[in-house]
This record gives sequence, structure tokens and C-alpha cells, in this order.
Amino acid sequence: MRIEARAKINLGLEVIRKRPDGYHDIRTLFQEVGLADVLEIEAFPGREIRLEGDDRSIAWDASNLVFRAARALQDRTGAELGAVLRVTKKIPAGGGLGGGSSDAAAALAGLNDVWKTGCTRNELAALGRALGADVPYFLRGGLCLGEDRGDRLTDLADLPPLHVVLALPPFPVSTALVYRSLSPASLTSADKDSKINRFLRTGELGSLENRLEETIFRLFPELQDYPAQFRKNGAELSLVTGSGSAVFGLFRDRGGAERCLADMRSRGAAVLVETVPRAQGR
Repeated sequence: MRIEARAKINLGLEVIRKRPDGYHDIRTLFQEVGLADVLEIEAFPGREIRLEGDDRSIAWDASNLVFRAARALQDRTGAELGAVLRVTKKIPAGGGLGGGSSDAAAALAGLNDVWKTGCTRNELAALGRALGADVPYFLRGGLCLGEDRGDRLTDLADLPPLHVVLALPPFPVSTALVYRSLSPASLTSADKDSKINRFLRTGELGSLENRLEETIFRLFPELQDYPAQFRKNGAELSLVTGSGSAVFGLFRDRGGAERCLADMRSRGAAVLVETVPRAQGR
């Protein structure tokens, strides 16, 4: 079996409060995009899990989310089959694009089919939630509102197709470091201050914001001018995605997106993809 594990961008991200467990409650808009890793699955008798990947910066061992997803599904269902899982990476690690979580979700969905374990989507989401807050989203795709840790999901109507230019700086950003460094001024505690709630009422994209950006720019000042450069090229919205380091620009016109892509490639790695509607997802 061969599965595409697509990336996501966060069209907006608001931090509500710090939780007693050390995590943060957030409000975010997840949107799936066409940049994708590829997961290949080959089942065989016995319970051995073998994991291989082509990115040497990633540990392809029992600590990897893909391995942990496979083992969690085995333990949950009592499956007596094993598998070789091979990951071809296109989504850069540490870019805020959710590559590891998407790979784990692909492993859960793919192995559920290959091993014929019969789990429902809700059961797979419960397994995914224990692996990471973003994993349940990748079992749904499309446009979703994420609340609590980002794992309480509400499906939203798909937006019209949008062209997305992704700037991919050559360094990762630690999500834990960003959240650990947040200032109280980064919180969006009142509903009236929520740009996401405004979007849900009006469909207005341009005012959405990522409340992690102030902290990210303080820690990684080299990212600070990317959104302004995107807007100069006509992007309707440009934000750091998630906790970074990737920065996106949204365009309704492909010609404008292609011109922006050429400009961003003069600064470093960049790709042009499109938003993916839920109907094309997993």
C-alpha cells in the first residue's frame, strides 16, 4: 500500500490559556495542502515493526511517531501481523507543517486497512490523540477548527481552491521552546478578540493571525520579514504556520502565486501547492 501523508498550514492560531498538564489550550484553523510525504506499507506474519526513512535528521526507531502508531494499533486490536513502513520525506521536520503527525495518521489509517483491524475513524483518532495533538486532524483533512490542545475538531466547509506558496527556511523550530517562551501578551482569552471567531462569522481571511509569531520572531528574527515580503507580492494572507519555521502566502490567482514563488526562491527553498478539500483527503 502507498499513501500520501499531506502537510497542513494553520490559517490562524490563538493561544487561550496554559493548562494544568503543561500544554496550552488553543484555537486554530487547520488546512490541508498538497505537499506530502509518501508512506509505503508491506505487511507480513508476526508482530515485528520495521521502519525506514530517507531523512537522516529523523530517528527512524521506536521513538518515531510512525512506529509508535503501528505499535499502538497492534496493542489496541491484538493484530498478529507486522509490517515494514517506508517513509519518503518531502515535508521538512520542524517547519510547523505537521509532517510527523501526518505520517503517524497515515500509518494508523493504512495499517487499519492492511491488517483488517476494523477500527472506526473515532477509534483511530483516540489512538492518534495519545500520540500527538495534531494526529487526529490528519485523519479528517480539509478545513477544520481545532480547539483545546487542537485535538477537539469541527469540520468546516471547504474554502474555494487557493494557491499556497510555502517558504521553507533551512532550520527547524522547537514547538516546546516557542510555547515555553510565550509572554502573557500572546494570549487571546476573550472571544471578542478572536480573529478566528470573526472568520467563522464573515469568512474574512485577511485579518487572521498567528499569536505565536511575536515569540517566534523574537527567538528567530531571520523569519520576521517573510510575511511582509509575501504581502508585498500580493498574498491575501501570510503567516508563520503553527510554531514555524515555514511561512505561507495565500493567493487566489495562480499567476500571482507563481511570481511570488520566483521571488521567494531567490531567498531560499520554496514550493507552490494548493489547498486540499476534505473530499480528497484520507
